[in-house]
Amino acid sequence: MLRRRVDALDPLDGRVERLEEMAARTADTLKTVIGRKAKPPAPSWLLAPTDPGEVEGLVDELTAWLGAVFLRYPDGATAVPECWLWHPDVVEELLWLMYAWLAAYQGPDASVSAAGDWHDRQRPGVVARVRKSAGSCSIEAHQTRPGWSAPGGAPVPVPGLEHAAAITGWWARHRDQAPPEPAPAAASPIGGALR
Repeated sequence: MLRRRVDALDPLDGRVERLEEMAARTADTLKTVIGRKAKPPAPSWLLAPTDPGEVEGLVDELTAWLGAVFLRYPDGATAVPECWLWHPDVVEELLWLMYAWLAAYQGPDASVSAAGDWHDRQRPGVVARVRKSAGSCSIEAHQTRPGWSAPGGAPVPVPGLEHAAAITGWWARHRDQAPPEPAPAAASPIGGALR
């Protein structure tokens, strides 16, 4: 009789072993998730620190990556003009693309699908935008000479700032009503409106 009772417990041994395996896997998964370092955000060239050493570090890292990876693709090599550093939007594009590559190939979440996304979507997209933004530019276009217009590159003023106070006040307190009407544009000395 005692033997029958003990024999009835045999299936419990298998269940206990499975529970032990599940607990061990869960503990390993938790260790992995907790132990993972937070993904570093991609730095922004447009909002780069003002410390020249930090900015120099960003450029050094980016130029090393450009030579080792990006410029090995023929379309990448032909898209980046020699004046690329004078184009903040181009530097921004290349900087985030480098960080996307690092995440796809070297980060804790590196994967074949992330690498495929980098090759199929991200890299070609950056190449197209760099070509559109600076493709036919040259170093000479950034040099000021007598009779030439000043080179571009300065930030564009944010349009409409003179209306910001009226809009923020309306949005904060009366957004369910019609927005305020914009103030008339100031007249230019010639008689037209200033733009």
